[in-house]
Amino acid sequence: MKTSINQFPGSNRDRDMIAAITKISGATPQSVWHSETELPKSDLIIIPGGFSYGDYLRSGAIAARAPIMDAVRSAADAGIMVLGVCNGFQILTEAGLLPGALMRNAGLKFVCKQVNLKVENNRTNFTHRYEQNQIIPCPVAHHDGNYFADSETLNKIESEGQVVFRYTPDTNPNGSINDIAGIINEAGNVLGLMPHPENLIEADHGGDEGKYLFESALHPMLDTAA
Repeated sequence: MKTSINQFPGSNRDRDMIAAITKISGATPQSVWHSETELPKSDLIIIPGGFSYGDYLRSGAIAARAPIMDAVRSAADAGIMVLGVCNGFQILTEAGLLPGALMRNAGLKFVCKQVNLKVENNRTNFTHRYEQNQIIPCPVAHHDGNYFADSETLNKIESEGQVVFRYTPDTNPNGSINDIAGIINEAGNVLGLMPHPENLIEADHGGDEGKYLFESALHPMLDTAA
């Protein structure tokens, strides 16, 4: 599979993501600057974490309107897989590719620590190498990770299996509604999550559970193309 990683002013987890994809796939992904209007041929598009545009206005709001995001929307509409992590998740919601919004953490403080995640849905191209209901550790580092959706949207994503990862209640770091840590779109090809699986792919870093997300995405089981 060919992978591309979008970069914005303020991206700071792009090199971590490049290192993770290179280690797991054996191929170096192509970096794409925010001002580009076209994507290279890609099977997986990743929007990494950071603080795009310094989080001015709202986290991800300016990046969501960058020229490259029109190409990302078109790719997503065509069934190409898109992964947004942390700031990338914020950008995907601001771009209308995922429902809901990411607000300030409930404690109004930046949180950087390890949490526990429950694999809520392992029947996706991003999670099929996990066990259903598996509990995995994963680091977080964010100030605006408090996921919120109105009651109608929340009921819809819960009932249709769009909640893919959930914080265990005792480790929810930000007050996210229903402990939601990651969601997928209806078509099943766009995933956003706040924790950083790219920082947990080697045992020397405290665990390798994050690599199974990338192995799943790089070896998809389901055809999500329109």
